[in-house]
Amino acid sequence: MNNGAVLTGEHFLNGDVACAEGALAAGCNFFAGYPITPATEVAERMSRRLPKTGGIYIQMEDEIASMAAILGASWGGAKAMTSTSGPGFSLMMENIGLGMMTETPCVLVNIMRAGPSTGLPTLVGQADVMQARWGSHGDYGVIAISPASVQEMFDLTIEAFNLSEQYRQPVFILSDEVVGHMYEKLVIPPAERIHRIERRKPEKRPDEYVPFMGEEDLVPPMACAGEGYRVHVTGLTHDEMGYPHMFHTTQERLVRRLVDKIRLNADKIIRLESDFMEDAKVVVIAYGCVSRSAREAVERARSKGLKVGMLRLITVWPFPTKKLRELAGRVETFIIPEINYGQVAYEVERCAGDRAEIVQVGIMGGTVHSPEDIYDVIEEFAQ
Repeated sequence: MNNGAVLTGEHFLNGDVACAEGALAAGCNFFAGYPITPATEVAERMSRRLPKTGGIYIQMEDEIASMAAILGASWGGAKAMTSTSGPGFSLMMENIGLGMMTETPCVLVNIMRAGPSTGLPTLVGQADVMQARWGSHGDYGVIAISPASVQEMFDLTIEAFNLSEQYRQPVFILSDEVVGHMYEKLVIPPAERIHRIERRKPEKRPDEYVPFMGEEDLVPPMACAGEGYRVHVTGLTHDEMGYPHMFHTTQERLVRRLVDKIRLNADKIIRLESDFMEDAKVVVIAYGCVSRSAREAVERARSKGLKVGMLRLITVWPFPTKKLRELAGRVETFIIPEINYGQVAYEVERCAGDRAEIVQVGIMGGTVHSPEDIYDVIEEFAQ
C-alpha cells in the first residue's frame, strides 16, 4: 500500500469526499468519470489526490466511456472506480453488463438524486434501487451497499473494493445526495489497520491456466494484461477458456455461475443492522439517509412503550430474503420509508407474502422523511 494515500486521523468532510478517501485507502489507483451532480465532489477529490499518490485520473467524455475505461484499467491490473448519479448510471448499464459477463472487478458509486430524467439534480432520491439490480439486460448477481453516514462512506467504499476483488465483478455503492453532501466527523485509521483484499492470481502455469473456471466459491482467479497469461475477454457467451461458444449448454453453465457466485455466498455478503427486535410487532425497514430519520422515530416510539424494531439494510443487494421471511413469521407489520414509490417495499412484500402487512411510506424525491412522518405511521400500526 502507498501509505501516503491514507490520510490517517480525524477529519470533517462530506460523504462524497469520504468516499474518495475510502477508495484511496482501499488501493484505488485509477479513476475515470464525468462530472454530475450530486457526485461531482467524488471526482474532484480523486482528481486532486490520485496524481499525488501515483494513480491516474481521467475525465472522460461521458459515462459510457467512463465505465468502459474502468473495465479496461481493471484488466490492466488496476483497482478502478467511477462515480455518477441517476442519468449517468443509466448510460453505464450496457457496460455494467459487460463487466458482469467478463467478471471484471471495479467499483461504481451512484450518489442518487431525484428522477426520472434530469429530475432534481441537486436534491435527494432513492429510486435507483431496482435499476441497480435489474438495469442491464440478462441475468447476473449484484452487490450494492448503502452507506448512511460519512464514516460509512469511507468504510463501505473499502468494503466495496474488497467485495469486487473477492467475487470478481463490479460492485455498487448506492448512496444518496444527503449522505453525499452532509458533513460529519470522519476517523481514518492507520494504513496498516485497513483490511484490503487483493486480486486472486492464478497459481497454475500459463499453459495450464483456465481463465474462467470457477473455484470452490465459483470465482475464477484473474490474470491481467502483462502477467504472461493469454486470456481472451469477450462479452459473448464463452467457455471456460474465454472463447465464444454459441450453445445453450455453455450459456447455462456460465450464467448460472455468474448468478450463483453471489446467490450462494449471500449469507457472507449481506450486512444488516437490527435494533429492538426481541419483542417487535412492527419493524421499520430503511436504508441510506432515511434510516437516520427512521432510527429517531423508532427510538421515540420505544420510549412510549410501543413494540417496534428497526432493520437497516447496509447491503441492499443481495436482498436479505432469508431474514425477511424469518421475521414475517412473527412480525405483524413492516413499515418501509424510502424516497421512491416502493422499490424495497416490493421486495419486502415478495419475502413476506401474506404473513405480514406491508406499509409503504414513499415520497417521490427532493426531500427526506422527517422522524415525525415515520413516527406517525408507527403509532398508527403499533398500538
